Amino acid sequence: MSRESFKDYKLSNEIIDALNSLEYESPTAVQSKVIPLVLEKIDLVVKSQTGSGKTASFGIPICELIDWKENKPQALILTPTRELAVQVKEDFINIGRFKRIKAAAVYGKQPFAIQKTELKQKTHVVVGTPGRVLDHIERGTLSLERINYLVIDEADEMLNMGFIEQVEAIIKELPRKRVTMLFSATLPEKVKSLSLNYMKTPIDIEIKATGLTTDKIDHSLFEVAEDHKFSMLTDVTIVENPDSCIIFCRTKDRVDTLCDQLMDLGYSCDKIHGGMVQEDRLDVMNDFRRGEFRYLIATDVAARGIDIENITHVINYDLPLEKESYVHRTGRTGRAGQKGKAITFVTPFEDKFLSEIEEYIGFEIPNMAAPSKEEVLNKKSDFEAKMNVEPMIKKAKGEKINKQIMKLYFNGGKKKKLRAVDFVGTIAKIDGVTVEDIGIITILDSVSYVEILNDKGPIVLKRMKNTTIKGKLLKVHEAKKK
Repeated sequence: MSRESFKDYKLSNEIIDALNSLEYESPTAVQSKVIPLVLEKIDLVVKSQTGSGKTASFGIPICELIDWKENKPQALILTPTRELAVQVKEDFINIGRFKRIKAAAVYGKQPFAIQKTELKQKTHVVVGTPGRVLDHIERGTLSLERINYLVIDEADEMLNMGFIEQVEAIIKELPRKRVTMLFSATLPEKVKSLSLNYMKTPIDIEIKATGLTTDKIDHSLFEVAEDHKFSMLTDVTIVENPDSCIIFCRTKDRVDTLCDQLMDLGYSCDKIHGGMVQEDRLDVMNDFRRGEFRYLIATDVAARGIDIENITHVINYDLPLEKESYVHRTGRTGRAGQKGKAITFVTPFEDKFLSEIEEYIGFEIPNMAAPSKEEVLNKKSDFEAKMNVEPMIKKAKGEKINKQIMKLYFNGGKKKKLRAVDFVGTIAKIDGVTVEDIGIITILDSVSYVEILNDKGPIVLKRMKNTTIKGKLLKVHEAKKK
């Protein structure tokens, strides 16, 4: 049973205030079990479905336990995909906003030098994909001696993507005295052996996969010949008329083709797959999260751990060949207590794969009759009306917190022997400003950036134009927004 409130845990006011701003109302099942154990510094193996709120289950207690004064990383989070690394980093920054917790994401396809520079700063949490994390360790650019917490997120996907050996190589470099947490939707033998080899008598937690049952996700199946799939898709989307939908395909080429076909028909859509430049992938996911378009055409790169609220429909345009993928794809809908629909197209030659999926999920997916011409005709005007409506832009999780923040630029940094405590000490003496109003501080060689919270930015900016830090009068102005 979930506890009623996050206030029931031993959490500081800074963390509680951030959770309130993020509108985290009450703990989910996984959060109510995991948070108190992490606060007690106990190793955990957590089997929990996607969409259960597990990032916050480790993010909240780790943010609580982190010592802000320590400059070197104290927590390392390993994720299978770049998108998930960026998302987990943002979650840590938002949860730890009022504790001034600094998180960095490291992943491939981004210049190494940029990450190296960021890791030179005060960094409390590092989130990354195994290959790039190992790269930083081998080059000596990621400090490990203060790592107290290791999280292996989406461990079964690490296995599927061939990352387990890299994960083991990373673990061998870490301090032995640490808390280790492993999160996975499924627990294959190789993942279990990780826990046996590298964890200290971990507590096993299993959150029952309610999302697989039909109470939150309505599963259905359409049998269709390969060359009739596209017309079936248009009929189904007209009848269903989803507010927000992911359409999964098996290959990059299929995604490209389908996205072009739907765009030609005027659908509000975009695409994501592994062949795209990383910046473009992140931009597409952010736009979809905000509701800039309604249909995302994707390969399985979007199936794991990507947390987007209110996706009403998932359509498997191509049946996944791996049974686990069905769970991860359909888990994009029916999240956080919302209802969702999972629709799957199956061709006559895919019976074997379908049987494996049904055996794995524990129920037969109901077979539906194709929409009739009459039904499609009746629903077409509603579909076209929605097509012409401007999308409602959703607020990002951290928008409420971020709105009250002003980032200040100072023209002095490490070369002038400036430290974070120097900024905190000076700014907290300003009338009407307290330590709680100071956010993340980033000190580079020649410049520094200080976030001022709670709408106090203009006060601090005005006063700091005539106030010295460590005897030095620095130029200060509002930092340019990226």
